[in-house]
Amino acid sequence: MIKRQKAFYENKKKNLVTRFWYFIRNRTLNSFRKELGLENEIHFLHLNWLGELKNKKVLDLGCYEGNSLSFHLAKHSKEYVGIDLSEKAIKSLGKRLKEFPHARVYATDFLSKNFQEKDFDIIYAYGVLHHFKDTDQLIIKLKEKLKPNAKIISYDPLSTSLPVKTIRRLYRPFQSDKDWEWPFSKKVYYKYAENFEILDRRAVLGKTKWLFLMNGLPISAEKKSALSKKWHHQDISFSKVNDAHMFRCMQLTMLMQFKNK
Repeated sequence: MIKRQKAFYENKKKNLVTRFWYFIRNRTLNSFRKELGLENEIHFLHLNWLGELKNKKVLDLGCYEGNSLSFHLAKHSKEYVGIDLSEKAIKSLGKRLKEFPHARVYATDFLSKNFQEKDFDIIYAYGVLHHFKDTDQLIIKLKEKLKPNAKIISYDPLSTSLPVKTIRRLYRPFQSDKDWEWPFSKKVYYKYAENFEILDRRAVLGKTKWLFLMNGLPISAEKKSALSKKWHHQDISFSKVNDAHMFRCMQLTMLMQFKNK
């Protein structure tokens, strides 16, 4: 499976079902993200969670050619390590980071014995943890790589909303990447909660995801925009403290801390 996953991301080959779903998802959700400024909001939230990095050893897990914070992590940390399965992507990232002598990148599997780096202060995993089917195995490996009191920042899709779960069950069996796409279930979330202290969390696209149903209704753009911002604020606020509301959302970001007992 690792070889197929690597080939998928290096060659970007998607079957018809996968391409159709990406088109539908991007067309319906990207407009919401743009209108709400969601990407920027998550970006600055993660910057705040990262804090001062000058004495930190950071792992950029599943970084591909570099995510929105890879350059920041490499520039400001004491040590930066980026890993991804794709040799092509890592080669490209290595060229971009060549000005930082303390930055190292590897094309490797995080779970492999070949990856020897450890004692990380921060693991940044943007859209990565849900690619691991065996959550127990992943958590064991995360703990092996972290220092006591070290932190993990994650951002992953949830499969806990009934409508979204139903839709995924219809299309997932036919997608090219079905074997390494495992959006968080309630069970998976609580496994992380049992093994790490969740210092903060925010879920998005809960109530907001239903806005696409309003496209055909006679509602002004101003009213729709106001409603989307109101619902988004509720998603962000309520998901911090209310599990039920969090599980109605489509995406979850968490700041977790490893307590070595």
